[in-house]
Amino acid sequence: MSQAFDPNEMILRFRERADAVKRRGLPPVEGPERLRFIEAAKLDFQDYAMLGDAIATLEDGILRLEIDLRPPTS
Repeated sequence: MSQAFDPNEMILRFRERADAVKRRGLPPVEGPERLRFIEAAKLDFQDYAMLGDAIATLEDGILRLEIDLRPPTS
């Protein structure tokens, strides 16, 4: 690698991927394949969005992603 790893840049890429999943259209598939595609898109969005919300730290070569899954407090 010619550049140092920046965990915050990685987080931004996951945010961009979550947005891309949200915007992507459905391919011309029907029936069970369509349902599988929709379900996969939901899981992709969930995973990318969670990682996009993570707080990343890199200490002594260890990447730590902290994701708060607690419900918001009112």
